[in-house]
Amino acid sequence: MAKKTKKEVVVETPPVVNQPKVEVPVMETPRPKIKKTLHPEDGWEIKDRNYYLVGEKTPLSYSMRSSNIFYFDEAKGYERELKYTENQKTPFVDEFPEGSQARLAHIIFRNGKLNVPRNKQTLQKLLSLYHPHSGRLFREHNPVKNAINEIDILELEIEALNAAKNLDIEMAEAVMRVQVGSKVAEMSSKELKRDLLLYAKKNPDLFLNLVNDPNVQLRNFGIKATELGILILSPDQRTFMWGTNKRKLMNVPFDEHPYSALASWFKTDEGMEIYANIEKQLM
Repeated sequence: MAKKTKKEVVVETPPVVNQPKVEVPVMETPRPKIKKTLHPEDGWEIKDRNYYLVGEKTPLSYSMRSSNIFYFDEAKGYERELKYTENQKTPFVDEFPEGSQARLAHIIFRNGKLNVPRNKQTLQKLLSLYHPHSGRLFREHNPVKNAINEIDILELEIEALNAAKNLDIEMAEAVMRVQVGSKVAEMSSKELKRDLLLYAKKNPDLFLNLVNDPNVQLRNFGIKATELGILILSPDQRTFMWGTNKRKLMNVPFDEHPYSALASWFKTDEGMEIYANIEKQLM
């Protein structure tokens, strides 16, 4: 019987077809947006301007510094020297024409005020936009802005007066002790309430800060305990001791107010036990 031979299978390779290249678009990395710095003179209006010294100061004459002052230019990234002169069109020294002689001029407030007419643009821009003492030693008279500031002050006064009106006697005593010290112990409740309201009206910002300060009551607590002899503060104000046996309770850290340090110490585990003990004696 003859052997069967394996049938050879021929696999035909398909012809290579050149396909067109597909170009993949390259995505460009977006450039970061650069925040444009507004120029101080954007929206500048040419008009007469009035300036006045802050703090209701009205001296017969007050000379404002007009040279050796500097303005940090946000756009350029460095400080630029300022100088008010009679013969230059700009207050910036680096913009003076090369070789020119700058004639320094004076800036003088009379009776706390200075009127600068519209044709004195160099002086106006120096005072309104660039002078480092603007807002601290003097301000430009701006009725709208002044009205907004006055509203803010009045609203702050109202908030402080409402807080003072609703304050309990212990907190009122703690706040006023910061103002008048140990004299608060001699004041009647009516005197205390009156002085509290006057203090809130006169210094609303400071008053609200004291009301919201958690250490104010603890400071007052420590002062009362010392006044009653429950605690003793050493003559050098560095150590608090028990009044009965003069056993040391705590040392006051260097350069820290003794009653502020005591208030902070009352919050520690050891201090909380002492606080509870003193509280029973004050009842």
